[in-house]
Amino acid sequence: MGKRKVAALEKIEADLAGLQYKIRKDSEAYEKEFIENWQQFDAAHEQFLAAPVGADSNSLITFREQIDLIAHCAELYPQITASFPDALKDVLTKHHAVLEPTLREKIVSSLTLLRRKDVIDSNYLLTTLFPILISTPSKSLRMILYQKILSDIRNTNTKTTNHRVNRTMQTVLYNLVTSDRSSPKAIWAVKLVRELWRRQIWTDAKTVDIMRQACLADNEKVIVGGVRFFLGGDKEREEFEDDSSDEETVDMKKVKHSIEINKKSKKTKKALDRAVDRVKKQERKKNAPHPLNFSALHLLQDPQGFSENIFEKHLQNSKSKLALESKLLVLQLVTRLVGLHKLTIISLYSWFIKYLSPRQQSASSFLASLAQGTHNLVPPDAIEPLIQRIANEFVSEASASEVCSAGLNAIREICSRQPLAMNETLLQDLVEYRKSKDKGVMMAAKGLLSLYREKGADMLRKKDRGKDATIGLKSGGLKQLKFGEEQVGEIEGLELLAKWKEEQKMRKRAERGLPEEGEDVEKAKGEDEEDGWNSSDWEVASTDSSDSGEWIRVSDSEDEAEPEPNAKRQKVGEEDPEEDDKENAGDEVVDFMKLATTQILTPADLAKLRELRVEANIDKAMGRKRKQELEARHVDEGLTAEQIEAPSKLRKSTKEERIALAREGKPDREEHKSTQAIRKAKKDAEGKSSTNKEKARRKNFMMTLGKAKSKQKRSLVATRNILKNHIERSKSGGRRRNGTSR
Repeated sequence: MGKRKVAALEKIEADLAGLQYKIRKDSEAYEKEFIENWQQFDAAHEQFLAAPVGADSNSLITFREQIDLIAHCAELYPQITASFPDALKDVLTKHHAVLEPTLREKIVSSLTLLRRKDVIDSNYLLTTLFPILISTPSKSLRMILYQKILSDIRNTNTKTTNHRVNRTMQTVLYNLVTSDRSSPKAIWAVKLVRELWRRQIWTDAKTVDIMRQACLADNEKVIVGGVRFFLGGDKEREEFEDDSSDEETVDMKKVKHSIEINKKSKKTKKALDRAVDRVKKQERKKNAPHPLNFSALHLLQDPQGFSENIFEKHLQNSKSKLALESKLLVLQLVTRLVGLHKLTIISLYSWFIKYLSPRQQSASSFLASLAQGTHNLVPPDAIEPLIQRIANEFVSEASASEVCSAGLNAIREICSRQPLAMNETLLQDLVEYRKSKDKGVMMAAKGLLSLYREKGADMLRKKDRGKDATIGLKSGGLKQLKFGEEQVGEIEGLELLAKWKEEQKMRKRAERGLPEEGEDVEKAKGEDEEDGWNSSDWEVASTDSSDSGEWIRVSDSEDEAEPEPNAKRQKVGEEDPEEDDKENAGDEVVDFMKLATTQILTPADLAKLRELRVEANIDKAMGRKRKQELEARHVDEGLTAEQIEAPSKLRKSTKEERIALAREGKPDREEHKSTQAIRKAKKDAEGKSSTNKEKARRKNFMMTLGKAKSKQKRSLVATRNILKNHIERSKSGGRRRNGTSR
């Protein structure tokens, strides 16, 4: 076989690769060769600038290979290659639109390599690549530049936060968004900021300010990107943090053991070094302090002004050309800010009136936005017409069950944030829907009823208040807050600890044989013990005196201790249960306040309080308590249309829906088949063969006659040997010896 002829370009490529290896081994010995290549690059660079479009393919390949060589060896000859970054920047900036894709990609990767070798700084690289990112028409180049910019910012902030680079880049992005609000170029600023926020590289208020300006832009894509950042950026960051924390842990013992057993090589040593670095990185993450990740909604400088601006510009403005989906996103952001920061935008609630109709597209989204934009500092007069409108449009016997349940649930969500917006007549009318035959409507009405049993029981009829609300109203423990009044803060779950302590005290008294209701007796007992005498001793002495036959002095008033009951006494006795309940409710309040104000909680009490909270949360999650607390939902979480429509999904499913649910996950079959037939069809579909038994069963009868006749002619000794061999073969895995041999 003859020797293969090598092309000239392949020789140049091989020579340059070999020269690069030699230069990196001994830079001083090969300085002359590097200078010659530098001069060739300089000449090719001038030739390319003279005719960037008409260059032939061979010269472009040579130019690309010389760029690669100089980029890999530039840090060894800093004086010779001082103008190399500027030359690459000049070519890429001026001619990126007409450059060959491979050469263009080589120039970008060479600049990135120079940054990694610290030949150029991060500001130089970012200010070179970002203007090309927002101006080039090439989609492939945009994706490459986007990844390079993102990775450089991430690498710059790996060890410590590089505030200088971050400020420079944030200023560039801020100016890009604010310079021309109608330009679509700002979408790249939005993409970069969202990705850096998701990776927790930029988490400051300046980042949030860039997205605030994006929400006030005129381009719809930029607006939607900025709004989605505020609505879902924190959730994306939490999901990314969860994904990064689920990395596989490295078993160092297993790695070291495998290296000791296997052959020693550089590859195994590098694997061990990588495993050690990964373990150290995991330990640093484990021991590092948890960062304070503030929500983007909390880092806004002026939420009131921002909410008013985007509401007036994108929602109130009749000239706004946003699509309905985009308007709903903006509305969701405005109402989320209003509910979170308790802002006051009175014109927002009158704007809702025309959209509260079942015929309105995405009506449940409007209802959810209205509910999350309500809080206890909104005037009830502004919300009451909206509740009346929802009741008239959605809640009626003529409406569909899904519409009625969504309306009732929306009213409940609004009133849970501002209970004073409901009037007594409308509430009593809505509560009657709990007798509806539809399960969704019934559950939504019961939810409204249970809400007002807690927050406004005096507005309900007496028969609808329930036991706890009635006792709370009589004892004074259940009071409706006035407009603008805030609830006093308290330790979460302290009532659970007070109840547990009371149960422990009752159990101890029961173990001693003392009466259960005896707090006063116990106090008296404590006072007696402090005085130096015990009441039980007195009881023993009195019994002894009666046995000894001594006289016992009896007071005259003892005969009057049990007077005969009269009608008035019976009437009072009939009212005793309610009075007892009233006293018990008062005692519970007193015990709770006593524990909160007079006792210092010990570490054991705090540990028990934590345990009781966990138990209560588990009970709530398991569905043992039907009471749903509004505080269970986090204040930063918004209300969605799915939550408004949730009661309508409680209806009984139809036969078709049940059949479709039963067929999920099962193989498609038109008629009933046995399990064996289904397995056979599945095996045939997968292309698998049948077993030996099935093949023998299907064999032609005439083909089996000869074997049957020979079996009849066999002697007993031959039959014994054949069976013996069969048993031995079955033990060792058959004729092919697939199993373990003897």
